[in-house]
Amino acid sequence: MILCEQNLAEFGFEFGLDLATQIATSLIDKDIELVIVDENAMREINKTQRGIDKPTDVLSFGLESVPNAINLPLGSILINANAVQSEAKERGHSEEAEFALLFLHALLHLLGFNHENDSGQMREKERQIIEKFALPQSLIIRSE
Repeated sequence: MILCEQNLAEFGFEFGLDLATQIATSLIDKDIELVIVDENAMREINKTQRGIDKPTDVLSFGLESVPNAINLPLGSILINANAVQSEAKERGHSEEAEFALLFLHALLHLLGFNHENDSGQMREKERQIIEKFALPQSLIIRSE
């Protein structure tokens, strides 16, 4: 289940979380905290957490293991609403598809994948999920 306090309509999105929820439940059975932010908030979070003074499209933060804890979410996914809208427009696909791609990318990071230092495992897993849900090219596949 995706735990999201915001109403997506507040960010001008005309879709719900159905596709992201389907992706999540196809991969895990844990909750995920989802936070939608604007470009300014994302820039500040990226600067504070990663030392990079620019906005990014998506970030994920896994929860550390807590002994004897039950029902903790897997982690948090932060999605930049402005990036969803601009990238969808630039790529010529729907905002829902772009949102799902960013969500998928971050979720795979929460599951331990890391395209920056793996041998293509994350890219392959993204391809499988993209095909299953008929999504456009993903973040790391776009860079090939």
